[in-house]
Amino acid sequence: MTQRAKRGGPSLFTAAGLERDAPRPLADKLRPLELGEVVGQDHLLGPEGALRRLLDTRTLGSLVFWGPPGTGKTTVARLLARATDLHFEQISAIFSGVADLKQVFEAARARRETGQGTLLFVDEIHRFNRAQQDSFLPVVEDGTIVLIGATTENPSFELIAPLLSRARVLVFKPLDAAAIEKLIARAETIEGRRLPLDAPARQSLIRMADGDGRAALTLAEEVWRAARSGETFDAAKLQEVVQRRAPIYDKQQDGHYNLISALHKSVRGSDPDAALYYLCRMLDAGEDPLYIARRVVRMAVEDIGLADPQALVICNAAKDAYDFLGSPEGELAIAEAVIYVATAPKSNAAYAAYGAAMRIAKEAGSLLGRLPLRSRRPRRLLGPGLLPGSAWPADVLRSARARLRARDQEAAGLLGEAEE
Repeated sequence: MTQRAKRGGPSLFTAAGLERDAPRPLADKLRPLELGEVVGQDHLLGPEGALRRLLDTRTLGSLVFWGPPGTGKTTVARLLARATDLHFEQISAIFSGVADLKQVFEAARARRETGQGTLLFVDEIHRFNRAQQDSFLPVVEDGTIVLIGATTENPSFELIAPLLSRARVLVFKPLDAAAIEKLIARAETIEGRRLPLDAPARQSLIRMADGDGRAALTLAEEVWRAARSGETFDAAKLQEVVQRRAPIYDKQQDGHYNLISALHKSVRGSDPDAALYYLCRMLDAGEDPLYIARRVVRMAVEDIGLADPQALVICNAAKDAYDFLGSPEGELAIAEAVIYVATAPKSNAAYAAYGAAMRIAKEAGSLLGRLPLRSRRPRRLLGPGLLPGSAWPADVLRSARARLRARDQEAAGLLGEAEE
């Protein structure tokens, strides 16, 4: 039996152009063919952008693209390979292991021998473990590949330091309303029809996209599918047709920490409206209310402190109320506590003093207090002339006054001698 030949180039169907007639998502149809068509990343691709300056020199180093979904990371990597005449190779950290990486590296070495460079794009690179990330170091170091990794998570936390030292991190921003409007207008041009939405509904769709260009096009596609001939949706009908987009939130990653940080800073800044908004954002996304309640208790201790000691009592009561009532009724107790701490006077004096005292306790070792502060000891341990016992405040005060009088008398005597 002869072994089936390994598939290499495009199939006969692809060569015949039949693939063009297959259904494709709108986001794929609108994928830019030139870097000038990418929207929303002018800080990278504008005339003074970081990537534009690299392209002017026709050279490219290894990069890490960090940003939320739907901001053009994959598209820009593909277009950079074309602009620099590099072979584009794409893998996903979700489906690839060390064996797959070895094959990619061997193929890149073979291309290099013929004078062809390789741009390796790794989607979700933060999902590789430390050993897998280590495997990139030698091939990045010797130039076998130009690595572009895409991640939605903070590279400082998710990528190993040796890899970060060999790559430059570029931040992709969420698309603003103007950029998403450009995408929708381009989609209408390609589809040859207007999106059946009135002006408020169009703005509502842009807000639903939440800075994600792919999501905006997916929503637009759903609207076109749902609309009957001659029908135009208002904002309420749009909400009914597309339901709602799941909020961008990951309870274990950046979305989680960004929102709890925003809640804490809103409380610290005495902005109850913003604090309540971020609280509701977290609850709507499915955050554990008890986690939020614990953080609010911390705010009462850390940010309000002695300016309003009652804040701690109220926040603890809110936690107990949620524990007793559950959702959704108990969430109102947490909301009341958030409003209380946001409007309460602030003082971090106890927090700062505790931190300073703890730092001294750790750094200075076992310093002994003055004799009146020490505990009772037998007479034989105190030495001659020293009596055991605890000093009462009045005794301490009399002793302090006596020392001050003696110091003043001594100063007066020295001053008299100087005048003579």
